[in-house]
Amino acid sequence: MATSRVEILNDGGLRQDARRPYELRSTSFQLSTHPSSDGSSTATQGLTTVVVSVFGPREPRNRSLASHDRAVVSVEVGVVPWAAGAGARRTRGDKRLQEIGAAIRQTFEPVIMTHLYPRSEIAIHVQVLSADGGILPTSINATTLALIDAGISLLDYVSSISIGLHLLQPLLDLSQPEESDLPSLVIASLPSSGKITLAQMETRLHVDRFEEMLTLGVEACKVLKEEMDGVVKDRTERIVERRSIKVGGQGTGQEGEMVIDD
Repeated sequence: MATSRVEILNDGGLRQDARRPYELRSTSFQLSTHPSSDGSSTATQGLTTVVVSVFGPREPRNRSLASHDRAVVSVEVGVVPWAAGAGARRTRGDKRLQEIGAAIRQTFEPVIMTHLYPRSEIAIHVQVLSADGGILPTSINATTLALIDAGISLLDYVSSISIGLHLLQPLLDLSQPEESDLPSLVIASLPSSGKITLAQMETRLHVDRFEEMLTLGVEACKVLKEEMDGVVKDRTERIVERRSIKVGGQGTGQEGEMVIDD
């Protein structure tokens, strides 16, 4: 094996950003960040930030692709020019962005209940605002939340994580230097069942190492799902509370009793 170009783990067993091998980066999830869309979210994992907007179900822009018994899922991925770590300036036709878009579509087509939306299109627009590793898993996590925000029926949450291998030590949630230097795996799973909807390898891995990394990744996806679910529940509670206040504030008499006019 070639010598690593960067120090992946120091003598104390810590990574460059002071995380331990199984420690995830700091995460932040927000819903409804782009009101002009039907659903949207912003996900930040470490220094990687992705915004996803969902449009639909709507009439397909390309009617020749419409299906009479299900919705078609389309994905576009873009990177802003100033996204650090994203490499050279990329356009929508860039091969790497097309690969990310295809992976997102393949991840969600089995999870979205497309049969509920025949003859329609669900369009997913992904915009990478900053990049320091984990663009694909961050995009998948943001897409899950944007679809939920749009009210689109899913079989389950989809959560995603990257796993690398340094010598014999697996590392969770890779930064850009780790991603560039290590054999790695990106998985997306349905946390309730543990089913895998994506497993993407950039390099070959021994089957024993692959199974170890896969098991570790599935457990990490469960942790991310809990964080994502917490954001959804908090938002739902706020909506219910606002509606309760609005109803309670209309036509009330003494002691807050509802008044019904004859």
